[in-house]
Amino acid sequence: MLNCWYMKQRSATTVSNSLSTRATLVAVAVMVAAAGVFQTMSPTLARDFDAEIRAKEQEAKRYNAEANRLGKVANTLQGALDELNGQISAIQGQINKSQKKHDKLVKQIKENQEKITKNRDTLGLILSDMYVDDQISPLEMLASSDNIGDFIDKQERRSSLRYSLNEKIKDIKTLQKKLEKDKKAVENVLKDQKSQRALLASKQGEQTKLLNQTNNDKNAYKKLASQRNAEISRLRVQQRKSNCQAMGGIWTSAGSCVSGGGGSGAIPPPSPGNGGYPAVWANAPMDSLVDNWGMYNRECVSYVAWKIAASGRHMPYWGGRGHAYQWPGNAQGAGIPTGSTPRAGAAAVMYGGPYGHIMYVEAVNGNGTITVSDYNLGVDGLYRYYTRSASGLTYIYF
Repeated sequence: MLNCWYMKQRSATTVSNSLSTRATLVAVAVMVAAAGVFQTMSPTLARDFDAEIRAKEQEAKRYNAEANRLGKVANTLQGALDELNGQISAIQGQINKSQKKHDKLVKQIKENQEKITKNRDTLGLILSDMYVDDQISPLEMLASSDNIGDFIDKQERRSSLRYSLNEKIKDIKTLQKKLEKDKKAVENVLKDQKSQRALLASKQGEQTKLLNQTNNDKNAYKKLASQRNAEISRLRVQQRKSNCQAMGGIWTSAGSCVSGGGGSGAIPPPSPGNGGYPAVWANAPMDSLVDNWGMYNRECVSYVAWKIAASGRHMPYWGGRGHAYQWPGNAQGAGIPTGSTPRAGAAAVMYGGPYGHIMYVEAVNGNGTITVSDYNLGVDGLYRYYTRSASGLTYIYF
């Protein structure tokens, strides 16, 4: 018997327990040669692509979660680094002010030192002249003066000039001491500020190193997640290829399944549009949403459940027990009749594999075939409208 694997419908319970359950390709049936899409073949051991995909999805999920966590850590580290950069900028501003003040004091000290030197030189000349005058006796000086008043004036001027120069030098020395003291104080402030800057720079370096390492780790996890997603994509292609070959089709280099030789069938290509299936589910990624009946979107069971409800008939909520092969038993339990005779509007269940496959009967033809529509026959979450054999199926008459 041919084993074709179809995507597994997951229950609402499964949604809460696993975000990564993906379905395996299932399906099968004893087919009538030349009567439809499928033919009878010998049983084959199917590779469990679904388990491999689930495992890799879990890995990708963990890697993405870790990348997201590290991204938040990196944001926190970046915030702390920005704060450190702000502190360094502020302390640098203070250092610039202190350095400017220090340079001004150095300049003033140099100018005062030049004034002291100049005044000392002037005082030395004056003292030298006074020394020469002191060698002349008062009587001789008096004699050389015009009068006694002139003599007294000369003596007073000499004394006043000497006193004035001494006071000026004293004032300059006092100012010089103050400037030296201020300079020392500014140098101490500069030293402290530069120490703070060095400490902040050290923290900045450590923070930058930690931030870079965190970003590198985050990018590494993102890369791992991307690799797993690429592996999942390759597995899905292998899954569709395996399903095609198991049904006697030929897998082309373009990635499609075509009818094989000797009358073998193949999975029909996707049909245009979505068969009226609501856009909110049809346009969302496969298995990312749960429909009104507890089925994952773009699965065969979700499409048929919607199709039944859209026709005005009651569709029970079968989430949690909604695999395609479970529908006949669910229907019987709900008092909904089943049988082997095809009818338009019925749900057609094909057994095989762990989950089975379900289709909606659009029309019953007169040559032993039926026209059906479904979703996810090719494990691609896509809509199909095609004709196939009416035999080997269980029909549910809602």
